Amino acid sequence: MRDTINIDGRNIPFEDGQTIIEAATAAGVYIPHLCHKPGYSPHGSCKLCTVNVNGRNCSACTFPAASGQTVLNNRRDLTEDRQRLTQMLFVEGNHFCPSCEKSGNCQLQAVAYALHMLDNHFPHFYPQREIDASHPEILLERNRCIFCNLCVRASQEKDGKNVFAISGRGINKHLIVNSASGYLKDSDIEIDDQAVHVCPTGAILIKRTGYQIPIGQRIYDHQTISEAALQQECADGE
Repeated sequence: MRDTINIDGRNIPFEDGQTIIEAATAAGVYIPHLCHKPGYSPHGSCKLCTVNVNGRNCSACTFPAASGQTVLNNRRDLTEDRQRLTQMLFVEGNHFCPSCEKSGNCQLQAVAYALHMLDNHFPHFYPQREIDASHPEILLERNRCIFCNLCVRASQEKDGKNVFAISGRGINKHLIVNSASGYLKDSDIEIDDQAVHVCPTGAILIKRTGYQIPIGQRIYDHQTISEAALQQECADGE
């Protein structure tokens, strides 16, 4: 008999070495997240996947599954915390969904809908973030960056490069490019790199492809993020 954890009253089997979110996903249980992606090292930066394990809050993407765990995921206080975290992500950047090319394909936007986020709650910070359009094929729109570190991890772990990094703290925190000039055009990034395609928002875009898929026909126009995430991540984990 396989070891199990209990998530919201349901016994979920897990394999040795799996985190709570990996076990949950394999069993068709969605835990909200933005910085987690199967096949990438866990990071625990967005904190949306925070669950309560035996009375203690922890990040499901970094916490190992273990026998005897009672995990609470769909709890009102956790949902409220996730909503506040999502609101802070919106106000800490410059997110204007109606005019963003990633609208309908954006995980941040889809998470906000899933959490029934109706307003931003906090005042906008309006940080000054530079757009890098120097590369002939790739646009870096730092205003959409939520510091999930997925592009950093993708470049290092999947592409064997070191194109991106995060620098600064607080309002001055920003995504940087590891090149002599600091611009994408002088880096060794290529359009087929995983780092170009892993962004959950609209921070990294491929030029001359905007609106090829009309709004209304995009991923989250037809599926909730829980449906899309479970479908995609189970496929990625195979």
